[in-house]
Amino acid sequence: MYRSWLLVFGTTLALWIIIGQVNHYLAPSGTFLSVGGLLVAFAALRLDLRSGMTATILIALAVDAAEPLPQVGHHLFYGAHVLLFATAHALVFHLRARFPRDETLFGVVTALLANLGLFLGLSFVYIELGGHPAGGAAWLRLFADLGWSQLFILGVAPWFLRLQQRAMELGRVDLTAQSPRFF
Repeated sequence: MYRSWLLVFGTTLALWIIIGQVNHYLAPSGTFLSVGGLLVAFAALRLDLRSGMTATILIALAVDAAEPLPQVGHHLFYGAHVLLFATAHALVFHLRARFPRDETLFGVVTALLANLGLFLGLSFVYIELGGHPAGGAAWLRLFADLGWSQLFILGVAPWFLRLQQRAMELGRVDLTAQSPRFF
């Protein structure tokens, strides 16, 4: 049903806009929060594949539209977020049956692990494939950003996952009907 992905996309887009403002205020300190794992977690854990992937791809397109494009060789690499977010979504979706995906703690752990993978993947694209002039020296600053990002997710994820759950309840989306279906 379209309501499920629309509600998840709407709440995720709102969070991403807030994170953009936080990053704007953190810019003078040279810190950047990356929360891609949190943007993917709820859709991958709670929605069926089609609805969840739709919400994930739409948010990834929004992120791609606002982020600077990495350059791979002489070509701009548009779609890095879409590729990595969709991969993370598919991986979490196919592993979720083995875990208590309805529990907040598992959602937080999933967001943290997905964020780690997405952060490393995007960093690799921007630095190694993009030929970043600082190269290896940039990795130290990125790991500091990763640490702050993970701490931020640890604090915000329980609230955000509950917000998305509540949006589903208010939108009268039955998540138990969503969970077992692949398409």
